[in-house]
Amino acid sequence: MAMTLRLPEDLDTKLTERARREGRSKQELAIEAIRDARNRAELEVDDVLAELMDSDAEILEYPK
Repeated sequence: MAMTLRLPEDLDTKLTERARREGRSKQELAIEAIRDARNRAELEVDDVLAELMDSDAEILEYPK
């Protein structure tokens, strides 16, 4: 799906420079950054849930 992304000039400059250095397209780098951000957010949620499960284990195992 096509999308137009308008970046502030400073970010576009950094993205352009990195793309040139790495021999990759700006699109590849943007997609990678979005995927990385999504993965970090998912990990944070999973970490919080795991921590809650550990800290509240006694409550969760309470007989009904």
